[in-house]
This record gives sequence, structure tokens and C-alpha cells, in this order.
Amino acid sequence: MKTLIIAAGALAALGAAACTSSGNTERGAVGGALLGAAAGAVIGNNTGSGDAGQGAAIGAATGAIAGGVVGSQQDRNTTPQAGPHGEPLVYDNYTRRYYYVDRNTGRTYWSNGDYRG
Repeated sequence: MKTLIIAAGALAALGAAACTSSGNTERGAVGGALLGAAAGAVIGNNTGSGDAGQGAAIGAATGAIAGGVVGSQQDRNTTPQAGPHGEPLVYDNYTRRYYYVDRNTGRTYWSNGDYRG
């Protein structure tokens, strides 16, 4: 019964993670938690007291931390540092995206070069 509950929870979390539009940090944490929980349940069931639940909890926490760290590093590597002519990037909290102001025209553009308005 425990295995069925763990498997159902893992499938639900995996489905939620697949539909998210969040960054690599969040996706890495969710993926790490899922993999850690599965590995922890197997290891916990086969060693020590045979408590798969405790192993899954420890594995999920460890996996979430490790996945979050890896995802955060990926986010830092993919975020541009400046506009095409060295303009500083400004973070838009509403859209959660970076933009810059073109020095020549005064127009604003998203960090990928699309016109912002």
C-alpha cells in the first residue's frame, strides 16, 4: 500500500512539474525530489529497519536541495547580463523577465531582443 501511495504522489508531482512555466530552479527541485524519493524508498526498504517512508522523505529532501542548486546554476548561465550594446538589464517583477532600454531610441526591448513597448 505504501508503494502505491508513493507512486501515485510521484506521478502527480511529475505531471505538475511538466506543466510548469517556472525556471530551472523550480523544475530541478521538483525533479530532484521525485528521483530522491524513489531512490530513498528503495534504499530505505532494503536496508536498516526497512522503512521505505523514512527513506523516501530523506531522499526527497536531499534530491530537492541538489536539484534546486543545479537548476539555479542553469538559470544563472542562461540569463543575459546586458543588452546588445551594453545596456544594463532591468528586471520586470510583473512579467518576471529582463528588459533593457535602447540608448539611441529610448525604446524598451526584452532581453531576447523582442520589442517591449
